[in-house]
Amino acid sequence: MTLQTDAFDEIIRLMQLERLEDNLFRGISRDIGTERVFGGQVLAQALLAASYTVEDRQAHSLHAYFLRAGDHAAPIVYSVDRSRDGGSFSARRVVAIQHGRPIFTLAASFQVEEEGLEHQFEIPDVPPPDEVQPFGLLPREEFEHMPKSMQRWLDRFGPFEFRAVRGSDPDRPVPQPPFKELWFKLHGPLEGDPRLHRALLAYVSDFHLVGTATLPHGISWVQDNLIIASLDHAMWFHRDLRLDDWLLYVCDSPSSSGGRGLARGMIYDRQGRLVASTAQEGVIRLRKETRQQES
Repeated sequence: MTLQTDAFDEIIRLMQLERLEDNLFRGISRDIGTERVFGGQVLAQALLAASYTVEDRQAHSLHAYFLRAGDHAAPIVYSVDRSRDGGSFSARRVVAIQHGRPIFTLAASFQVEEEGLEHQFEIPDVPPPDEVQPFGLLPREEFEHMPKSMQRWLDRFGPFEFRAVRGSDPDRPVPQPPFKELWFKLHGPLEGDPRLHRALLAYVSDFHLVGTATLPHGISWVQDNLIIASLDHAMWFHRDLRLDDWLLYVCDSPSSSGGRGLARGMIYDRQGRLVASTAQEGVIRLRKETRQQES
């Protein structure tokens, strides 16, 4: 349901933060056809801002909270607190600010490269990406006749290609187990800076994750009566990775309750290495008038 445009070049521009001061950075936003800034974008930019204050260490974990909706028409300022630099680890705190108010906070930890014990969950036995159909593309002439806001919404996945091994049809949702597997990669080649690969992995990890919590309930993000929004996001980077080759996102949702849903994800490369893990909780609500009609 997407059309590849110049979105790849656009997302690379989004990752080019302007340094205002030693610990102060400014980023622009991508309009995805809604009033809100995409949460994964803020997550990626904040991680990059923190990374630019650390030398010879790579991010191994982050924990973030979404406080307010971001305004895509205004720049976002990222203020970095250099909390600690130890012998092996560095800690950073980042506050994203817009219109004088914090909209997002992030805590990230960085580590020097180190050898150690290794084990991992094995990659699931799923078809390789070449054997999985890509998400459907709209004909260009049909796409170009749509309103600009609808074009931006349908093209929000534009920098990435997704191929769903198991998931759901958002236009025909039916109750099913809370599990999902998707192959994904960037649409273009990416330079070797590991900070950029990790930041963009944080960006794309916000797609499809918390939606896994809707699968057992036969509801979909395309419904007008559904409210779904990220509350927090956690991520752990286990091994080096590349975004311009296929990665497998394996998601599950152990619980939904209290108007919230929890989802977890594991990200593997084509060689079967577990490169990252994620967890996210989000608001999942049906509008009150709908619940009253059903009761």
